[in-house]
Amino acid sequence: MIENALRKVETEKAPTAIGPYSQAMVAGDFVFTSGQLPVSPETGEVPSEFEAQATQVFENLGHVLVAAGSSFDHVVKTLCFLQSMDDFAVFNKVYARYFENHKPARSCVAIKTLPKNVLCEVEAVALVKISSDSK
Repeated sequence: MIENALRKVETEKAPTAIGPYSQAMVAGDFVFTSGQLPVSPETGEVPSEFEAQATQVFENLGHVLVAAGSSFDHVVKTLCFLQSMDDFAVFNKVYARYFENHKPARSCVAIKTLPKNVLCEVEAVALVKISSDSK
């Protein structure tokens, strides 16, 4: 059944979903994350500066990937939302820190308004690491 092929991903190291969705879902060998916002999971606060927001987004995304059994090195595609393309150069600088040697496919679009009026959001599709024990 399809229910057996899907697994909901939850971690306290990333913000909880603010609506009727999951932080991520594993389907077969892939994990599909929801868009991660720059919300601190500890305080619920959002940094005011763009670079700090982008960094928090990737920290949250990394925790969700790990909870799913994956990592940044296994990401095959990202979808990035920016409130303004004026922040694109700074976003690329932060993005490159998390994808230094591994370059997944990517789309990056400007969007008028994001939840909580944040400046950026990122979602990812990644392979789930298969351990040698599971073969």
